[in-house]
Amino acid sequence: MVESTVRPVDGRDSTGVDDQPADPAERRVVMADVARLAGVSHMTVSRVLNDSTAVSATTRARVRAAMTTLGYRPNTAARALATGRTRQLGVVSVNTTLFGPASMLVAIERAARDAGYAVSIASLREPDQRSLDEAFDHLTAQSIEGIVAITPRAGIAAALRQAPRGVPLVAVEGGEGPMPTVAVDQYLGAVRATRHLISLGHRRIAHIAGPDDWHEAGERERGWRDSLSAAGLEPTAPLRGDWSPRAGYEAGRALAERREHTAVFVANDQMAIGVLRAFAEAGIDVPGDVSVVGFDDIPEAAYFAPPLTTLRQDFGEVGRRSLALLVEQVEGAPRSDKRIVIPPDLVVRDSTAPPGLASGAN
Repeated sequence: MVESTVRPVDGRDSTGVDDQPADPAERRVVMADVARLAGVSHMTVSRVLNDSTAVSATTRARVRAAMTTLGYRPNTAARALATGRTRQLGVVSVNTTLFGPASMLVAIERAARDAGYAVSIASLREPDQRSLDEAFDHLTAQSIEGIVAITPRAGIAAALRQAPRGVPLVAVEGGEGPMPTVAVDQYLGAVRATRHLISLGHRRIAHIAGPDDWHEAGERERGWRDSLSAAGLEPTAPLRGDWSPRAGYEAGRALAERREHTAVFVANDQMAIGVLRAFAEAGIDVPGDVSVVGFDDIPEAAYFAPPLTTLRQDFGEVGRRSLALLVEQVEGAPRSDKRIVIPPDLVVRDSTAPPGLASGAN
Protein backbone atom coordinates (compact mmCIF):
# COMPACT_ATOMS: atom_id res chain seq x y z
CA MET A 1 0.00 0.00 0.00
CA VAL A 2 1.36 3.39 -1.01
CA GLU A 3 0.61 6.24 1.32
CA SER A 4 -0.08 9.77 0.15
CA THR A 5 2.84 12.12 0.29
CA VAL A 6 0.56 15.04 1.18
CA ARG A 7 0.69 15.85 4.86
CA PRO A 8 -2.75 16.27 6.40
CA VAL A 9 -3.66 19.90 7.11
CA ASP A 10 -6.56 21.19 9.17
CA GLY A 11 -8.83 22.29 6.35
CA ARG A 12 -11.65 23.57 8.49
CA ASP A 13 -12.65 27.21 8.27
CA SER A 14 -14.08 29.28 11.13
CA THR A 15 -17.40 27.46 10.72
CA GLY A 16 -15.87 24.15 11.72
CA VAL A 17 -16.84 22.61 8.38
CA ASP A 18 -14.21 20.77 6.35
CA ASP A 19 -12.99 23.10 3.60
CA GLN A 20 -11.22 20.49 1.45
CA PRO A 21 -12.21 17.56 -0.80
CA ALA A 22 -12.00 13.95 0.35
CA ASP A 23 -8.95 13.18 -1.78
CA PRO A 24 -6.00 14.80 0.05
CA ALA A 25 -3.84 14.57 -3.09
CA GLU A 26 -6.10 17.11 -4.78
CA ARG A 27 -7.10 19.23 -1.81
CA ARG A 28 -7.91 22.89 -2.28
CA VAL A 29 -6.07 25.74 -0.63
CA VAL A 30 -7.49 26.30 2.83
CA MET A 31 -7.44 29.01 5.49
CA ALA A 32 -4.52 27.41 7.28
CA ASP A 33 -2.41 27.82 4.13
CA VAL A 34 -3.35 31.49 3.89
CA ALA A 35 -2.57 32.01 7.58
CA ARG A 36 0.91 30.46 7.23
CA LEU A 37 1.80 32.55 4.15
CA ALA A 38 0.50 35.78 5.70
CA GLY A 39 2.14 35.05 9.07
CA VAL A 40 -1.10 35.41 11.00
CA SER A 41 -3.47 33.18 12.92
CA HIS A 42 -6.31 31.13 11.49
CA MET A 43 -8.73 33.43 13.38
CA THR A 44 -7.26 36.55 11.75
CA VAL A 45 -7.92 35.10 8.30
CA SER A 46 -11.47 34.34 9.38
CA ARG A 47 -11.94 37.91 10.59
CA VAL A 48 -10.72 39.28 7.25
CA LEU A 49 -13.16 37.04 5.40
CA ASN A 50 -16.00 38.28 7.61
CA ASP A 51 -14.98 41.96 7.22
CA SER A 52 -14.30 42.36 10.91
CA THR A 53 -13.09 45.79 12.03
CA ALA A 54 -10.76 44.10 14.53
CA VAL A 55 -8.05 43.68 11.87
CA SER A 56 -5.67 46.49 10.94
CA ALA A 57 -5.51 47.71 7.34
CA THR A 58 -1.90 46.48 7.00
CA THR A 59 -2.73 42.98 8.23
CA ARG A 60 -5.89 42.88 6.10
CA ALA A 61 -3.86 43.77 2.99
CA ARG A 62 -1.27 41.05 3.81
CA VAL A 63 -4.00 38.42 4.20
CA ARG A 64 -5.71 39.50 0.98
CA ALA A 65 -2.38 39.31 -0.85
CA ALA A 66 -1.82 35.78 0.47
CA MET A 67 -5.30 34.76 -0.72
CA THR A 68 -4.53 36.10 -4.19
CA THR A 69 -1.12 34.41 -4.32
CA LEU A 70 -2.55 31.04 -3.31
CA GLY A 71 -5.74 31.37 -5.30
CA TYR A 72 -7.79 30.84 -2.13
CA ARG A 73 -11.56 30.57 -2.52
CA PRO A 74 -13.67 30.47 0.68
CA ASN A 75 -16.11 27.64 1.22
CA THR A 76 -19.19 29.84 0.90
CA ALA A 77 -21.66 27.06 1.55
CA ALA A 78 -20.01 26.21 4.86
CA ARG A 79 -19.83 29.85 5.87
CA ALA A 80 -23.51 30.36 5.06
CA LEU A 81 -24.51 27.38 7.20
CA ALA A 82 -22.54 28.61 10.16
CA THR A 83 -23.22 32.35 9.99
CA GLY A 84 -26.67 32.45 8.40
CA ARG A 85 -25.26 34.85 5.81
CA THR A 86 -24.96 34.06 2.09
CA ARG A 87 -23.58 37.49 1.11
CA GLN A 88 -25.61 37.04 -2.06
CA LEU A 89 -27.71 39.89 -3.47
CA GLY A 90 -30.25 39.91 -6.27
CA VAL A 91 -30.77 42.38 -9.10
CA VAL A 92 -34.02 42.60 -11.03
CA SER A 93 -33.76 44.37 -14.37
CA VAL A 94 -35.50 44.80 -17.70
CA ASN A 95 -34.30 45.44 -21.23
CA THR A 96 -30.61 45.35 -20.37
CA THR A 97 -29.67 45.89 -24.04
CA LEU A 98 -30.37 49.61 -23.58
CA PHE A 99 -27.40 51.72 -22.48
CA GLY A 100 -28.99 53.13 -19.32
CA PRO A 101 -30.26 49.92 -17.69
CA ALA A 102 -27.19 47.97 -18.85
CA SER A 103 -24.82 50.56 -17.38
CA MET A 104 -26.73 50.59 -14.10
CA LEU A 105 -26.54 46.80 -13.94
CA VAL A 106 -22.76 46.84 -14.43
CA ALA A 107 -22.33 49.60 -11.84
CA ILE A 108 -24.43 47.76 -9.25
CA GLU A 109 -22.56 44.49 -9.81
CA ARG A 110 -19.20 46.23 -9.36
CA ALA A 111 -20.35 48.02 -6.23
CA ALA A 112 -21.62 44.73 -4.78
CA ARG A 113 -18.33 43.00 -5.50
CA ASP A 114 -16.41 45.86 -3.85
CA ALA A 115 -18.65 45.47 -0.78
CA GLY A 116 -17.95 41.74 -0.59
CA TYR A 117 -21.22 40.48 -2.05
CA ALA A 118 -22.01 38.28 -5.04
CA VAL A 119 -24.89 39.09 -7.38
CA SER A 120 -27.59 37.02 -9.06
CA ILE A 121 -29.53 38.67 -11.89
CA ALA A 122 -33.15 38.10 -12.89
CA SER A 123 -34.38 39.71 -16.11
CA LEU A 124 -38.08 40.43 -16.46
CA ARG A 125 -39.89 39.02 -19.48
CA GLU A 126 -42.65 41.61 -19.29
CA PRO A 127 -43.13 44.78 -17.19
CA ASP A 128 -45.92 43.33 -15.08
CA GLN A 129 -46.70 41.86 -11.67
CA ARG A 130 -46.46 38.24 -12.79
CA SER A 131 -42.96 38.64 -14.23
CA LEU A 132 -41.83 40.52 -11.14
CA ASP A 133 -43.20 37.80 -8.86
CA GLU A 134 -41.37 35.14 -10.91
CA ALA A 135 -38.13 37.11 -10.64
CA PHE A 136 -38.49 37.49 -6.88
CA ASP A 137 -39.24 33.78 -6.49
CA HIS A 138 -36.17 32.92 -8.57
CA LEU A 139 -33.92 35.10 -6.43
CA THR A 140 -35.31 34.15 -3.01
CA ALA A 141 -34.84 30.49 -3.91
CA GLN A 142 -31.11 31.31 -4.02
CA SER A 143 -31.20 32.65 -0.45
CA ILE A 144 -30.36 36.20 -1.47
CA GLU A 145 -30.17 38.72 1.36
CA GLY A 146 -31.54 41.74 -0.51
CA ILE A 147 -32.66 42.96 -3.93
CA VAL A 148 -31.93 45.97 -6.11
CA ALA A 149 -34.67 46.48 -8.69
CA ILE A 150 -33.96 48.57 -11.81
CA THR A 151 -37.48 49.74 -12.57
CA PRO A 152 -37.59 52.51 -15.21
CA ARG A 153 -40.93 51.43 -16.67
CA ALA A 154 -44.18 52.47 -15.03
CA GLY A 155 -45.64 48.96 -14.94
CA ILE A 156 -42.65 47.56 -13.08
CA ALA A 157 -42.56 50.42 -10.60
CA ALA A 158 -46.25 49.91 -9.84
CA ALA A 159 -45.77 46.15 -9.42
CA LEU A 160 -42.78 46.74 -7.16
CA ARG A 161 -44.93 48.70 -4.74
CA GLN A 162 -46.95 45.50 -4.23
CA ALA A 163 -43.89 43.32 -3.60
CA PRO A 164 -43.61 41.55 -0.23
CA ARG A 165 -41.37 43.45 2.21
CA GLY A 166 -39.77 40.36 3.75
CA VAL A 167 -36.53 40.90 1.78
CA PRO A 168 -34.67 44.25 1.90
CA LEU A 169 -35.35 46.11 -1.33
CA VAL A 170 -33.97 49.20 -3.11
CA ALA A 171 -35.42 50.62 -6.32
CA VAL A 172 -33.34 52.31 -9.02
CA GLU A 173 -35.12 54.81 -11.29
CA GLY A 174 -38.44 53.66 -9.87
CA GLY A 175 -40.21 56.98 -9.46
CA GLU A 176 -41.88 57.77 -6.16
CA GLY A 177 -42.70 54.84 -3.91
CA PRO A 178 -42.71 53.52 -0.31
CA MET A 179 -39.18 52.11 -0.49
CA PRO A 180 -35.60 53.40 -0.62
CA THR A 181 -34.83 54.68 -4.10
CA VAL A 182 -31.80 55.92 -6.02
CA ALA A 183 -32.38 57.88 -9.22
CA VAL A 184 -30.71 60.26 -11.62
CA ASP A 185 -32.57 63.58 -11.74
CA GLN A 186 -34.03 63.18 -15.21
CA TYR A 187 -36.11 66.32 -14.89
CA LEU A 188 -33.08 68.44 -13.99
CA GLY A 189 -31.17 66.99 -16.95
CA ALA A 190 -33.94 68.01 -19.36
CA VAL A 191 -34.08 71.48 -17.80
CA ARG A 192 -30.34 71.90 -18.27
CA ALA A 193 -30.52 70.70 -21.88
CA THR A 194 -33.40 73.02 -22.76
CA ARG A 195 -31.97 76.03 -20.93
CA HIS A 196 -28.67 75.50 -22.75
CA LEU A 197 -30.48 75.78 -26.08
CA ILE A 198 -32.49 78.80 -24.91
CA SER A 199 -29.29 80.50 -23.72
CA LEU A 200 -27.88 80.12 -27.22
CA GLY A 201 -30.85 82.00 -28.61
CA HIS A 202 -33.11 79.18 -29.77
CA ARG A 203 -36.84 79.78 -29.49
CA ARG A 204 -38.26 76.88 -31.50
CA ILE A 205 -37.02 73.75 -29.74
CA ALA A 206 -38.49 70.38 -30.67
CA HIS A 207 -38.44 67.29 -28.47
CA ILE A 208 -38.15 63.64 -29.46
CA ALA A 209 -39.46 61.78 -26.42
CA GLY A 210 -38.98 58.20 -25.25
CA PRO A 211 -41.78 55.65 -24.73
CA ASP A 212 -44.63 57.00 -22.63
CA ASP A 213 -44.43 54.10 -20.13
CA TRP A 214 -40.86 54.95 -19.10
CA HIS A 215 -40.30 57.12 -16.02
CA GLU A 216 -37.19 58.74 -17.53
CA ALA A 217 -39.04 59.65 -20.73
CA GLY A 218 -41.83 61.34 -18.80
CA GLU A 219 -39.45 63.35 -16.62
CA ARG A 220 -37.33 64.47 -19.59
CA GLU A 221 -40.42 65.59 -21.48
CA ARG A 222 -41.72 67.44 -18.41
CA GLY A 223 -38.41 69.24 -17.92
CA TRP A 224 -38.44 70.35 -21.58
CA ARG A 225 -42.02 71.64 -21.35
CA ASP A 226 -41.50 73.47 -18.07
CA SER A 227 -38.29 75.13 -19.28
CA LEU A 228 -39.95 76.42 -22.45
CA SER A 229 -42.96 77.67 -20.49
CA ALA A 230 -40.69 79.44 -17.97
CA ALA A 231 -39.02 81.25 -20.87
CA GLY A 232 -42.37 82.29 -22.36
CA LEU A 233 -42.05 79.82 -25.24
CA GLU A 234 -44.77 77.52 -26.53
CA PRO A 235 -43.79 73.83 -26.81
CA THR A 236 -44.89 72.02 -29.95
CA ALA A 237 -46.23 68.46 -29.79
CA PRO A 238 -43.29 66.11 -29.10
CA LEU A 239 -42.45 63.26 -31.44
CA ARG A 240 -42.22 59.91 -29.68
CA GLY A 241 -39.74 57.08 -30.23
CA ASP A 242 -38.70 53.78 -28.67
CA TRP A 243 -35.10 54.74 -27.74
CA SER A 244 -33.68 53.23 -30.98
CA PRO A 245 -31.63 54.94 -33.73
CA ARG A 246 -34.35 53.95 -36.21
CA ALA A 247 -36.98 55.83 -34.20
CA GLY A 248 -34.71 58.86 -34.07
CA TYR A 249 -34.15 58.63 -37.81
CA GLU A 250 -37.90 58.60 -38.54
CA ALA A 251 -38.49 61.53 -36.19
CA GLY A 252 -35.56 63.39 -37.72
CA ARG A 253 -37.03 62.95 -41.21
CA ALA A 254 -40.34 64.38 -39.99
CA LEU A 255 -38.58 67.42 -38.50
CA ALA A 256 -36.54 67.86 -41.69
CA GLU A 257 -39.72 68.03 -43.77
CA ARG A 258 -41.27 70.66 -41.51
CA ARG A 259 -38.20 72.88 -41.11
CA GLU A 260 -39.96 74.62 -38.20
CA HIS A 261 -37.32 74.29 -35.47
CA THR A 262 -33.79 75.55 -34.91
CA ALA A 263 -33.01 73.02 -32.17
CA VAL A 264 -34.10 69.60 -30.96
CA PHE A 265 -33.72 67.95 -27.57
CA VAL A 266 -33.60 64.18 -28.07
CA ALA A 267 -34.47 61.95 -25.09
CA ASN A 268 -31.44 59.67 -25.56
CA ASP A 269 -28.22 59.48 -27.55
CA GLN A 270 -29.25 56.40 -29.52
CA MET A 271 -32.18 58.26 -31.06
CA ALA A 272 -29.91 61.26 -31.60
CA ILE A 273 -27.76 59.07 -33.90
CA GLY A 274 -30.80 58.60 -36.12
CA VAL A 275 -31.63 62.31 -36.02
CA LEU A 276 -28.13 63.26 -37.19
CA ARG A 277 -28.37 60.76 -40.05
CA ALA A 278 -31.78 62.06 -41.15
CA PHE A 279 -30.58 65.67 -41.04
CA ALA A 280 -27.44 64.85 -43.03
CA GLU A 281 -29.52 63.18 -45.75
CA ALA A 282 -31.82 66.22 -45.89
CA GLY A 283 -28.90 68.63 -46.23
CA ILE A 284 -29.50 70.14 -42.78
CA ASP A 285 -26.28 71.28 -41.13
CA VAL A 286 -25.76 70.53 -37.43
CA PRO A 287 -25.36 72.89 -35.65
CA GLY A 288 -25.48 75.56 -38.38
CA ASP A 289 -29.15 74.98 -39.23
CA VAL A 290 -30.36 72.94 -36.25
CA SER A 291 -28.72 72.26 -32.88
CA VAL A 292 -29.09 68.79 -31.34
CA VAL A 293 -28.84 67.72 -27.68
CA GLY A 294 -29.01 64.09 -26.52
CA PHE A 295 -29.15 62.35 -23.14
CA ASP A 296 -26.94 59.63 -21.56
CA ASP A 297 -23.46 60.45 -22.92
CA ILE A 298 -22.88 57.00 -24.36
CA PRO A 299 -19.20 56.27 -25.12
CA GLU A 300 -19.74 56.94 -28.84
CA ALA A 301 -21.32 60.39 -28.31
CA ALA A 302 -17.98 62.20 -28.47
CA TYR A 303 -17.33 60.61 -31.90
CA PHE A 304 -20.61 61.44 -33.63
CA ALA A 305 -20.47 63.82 -36.59
CA PRO A 306 -20.58 66.37 -35.05
CA PRO A 307 -19.69 65.34 -31.48
CA LEU A 308 -22.91 65.37 -29.47
CA THR A 309 -23.87 67.76 -26.70
CA THR A 310 -25.61 65.57 -24.13
CA LEU A 311 -26.35 64.88 -20.45
CA ARG A 312 -24.01 62.53 -18.62
CA GLN A 313 -25.47 60.19 -16.00
CA ASP A 314 -23.12 58.96 -13.28
CA PHE A 315 -24.05 55.28 -13.31
CA GLY A 316 -21.11 54.40 -11.08
CA GLU A 317 -22.52 56.65 -8.36
CA VAL A 318 -25.98 55.11 -8.87
CA GLY A 319 -24.47 51.67 -8.29
CA ARG A 320 -22.54 52.68 -5.21
CA ARG A 321 -25.41 54.55 -3.57
CA SER A 322 -28.02 51.87 -4.26
CA LEU A 323 -25.74 49.14 -2.89
CA ALA A 324 -24.94 51.22 0.18
CA LEU A 325 -28.67 51.64 0.89
CA LEU A 326 -29.30 47.93 0.43
CA VAL A 327 -26.34 46.79 2.54
CA GLU A 328 -27.47 49.09 5.36
CA GLN A 329 -30.78 47.23 5.46
CA VAL A 330 -29.20 43.80 5.04
CA GLU A 331 -26.93 44.50 7.99
CA GLY A 332 -29.73 45.57 10.29
CA ALA A 333 -30.51 49.24 9.70
CA PRO A 334 -34.20 50.18 10.08
CA ARG A 335 -36.28 50.18 6.91
CA SER A 336 -36.71 53.61 5.36
CA ASP A 337 -38.17 55.31 2.30
CA LYS A 338 -35.05 57.37 1.69
CA ARG A 339 -34.72 58.78 -1.83
CA ILE A 340 -31.31 59.71 -3.25
CA VAL A 341 -31.30 61.86 -6.39
CA ILE A 342 -28.10 62.26 -8.41
CA PRO A 343 -27.79 65.26 -10.76
CA PRO A 344 -26.64 64.67 -14.36
CA ASP A 345 -23.99 66.89 -15.97
CA LEU A 346 -24.38 68.82 -19.22
CA VAL A 347 -21.53 67.97 -21.61
CA VAL A 348 -21.29 70.65 -24.31
CA ARG A 349 -19.80 69.56 -27.63
CA ASP A 350 -20.08 70.69 -31.25
CA SER A 351 -23.72 69.78 -32.00
CA THR A 352 -25.08 72.98 -30.42
CA ALA A 353 -24.55 76.61 -31.40
CA PRO A 354 -26.54 79.84 -31.74
CA PRO A 355 -29.23 79.63 -34.45
CA GLY A 356 -28.51 80.76 -37.99
CA LEU A 357 -24.75 80.19 -38.02
CA ALA A 358 -24.93 78.52 -41.44
CA SER A 359 -26.07 81.79 -42.97
CA GLY A 360 -23.77 83.91 -40.83
CA ALA A 361 -26.59 85.38 -38.69
CA ASN A 362 -26.19 86.07 -34.96
